Amino acid sequence: MLPDNDSDVKIYGKANKDTKAASAEMSGKGITSAQRAAAKKVGIVVAEQFLKDAKNSDFGENSDYSLIIQRRLLLSFSATAGFEQYIGDDALVGIAQKSFLDTIKRASDDIYKTSSDMGAFSFYYLAFRRGSDIERRMGQTFAMLCSHDGDPIFQELGEALYCWFTSVVRKAVKEYI
Repeated sequence: MLPDNDSDVKIYGKANKDTKAASAEMSGKGITSAQRAAAKKVGIVVAEQFLKDAKNSDFGENSDYSLIIQRRLLLSFSATAGFEQYIGDDALVGIAQKSFLDTIKRASDDIYKTSSDMGAFSFYYLAFRRGSDIERRMGQTFAMLCSHDGDPIFQELGEALYCWFTSVVRKAVKEYI
């Protein structure tokens, strides 16, 4: 059941340029160049793992393309959520996220395009922001987006993917920041 007050619900999408610039200016004060470089490195390291998985999870012409796309979307969201959870500073989160996306786009425009569906991100954000039992909720959302709502196998797969990729982010953050 959704809360009566939807002020805590975030629909993922593009903010206007003025809002982004003001936010970056306010949160970017006091960030050193070393911290910026570290956040950028975190984004690159996570993107490299994402790309490695994207290339390894394409199982040929008999593979379920929609499952591959949903896997990419979940991993991309997991990176975004992981940056928010483990970095802490909004400016550094933004730097890591931009570095992550830029690295993916430079490597493969096709992978980049299939890993950033705003509609799917909105569903994942709703599950993420609920606060309790996030892993299970991510698995349920993954199953729903794969058109296997309620299927325990897809739920467990989604949960495992989310847990695995947020651990990739956590490890990168511990190593560089």
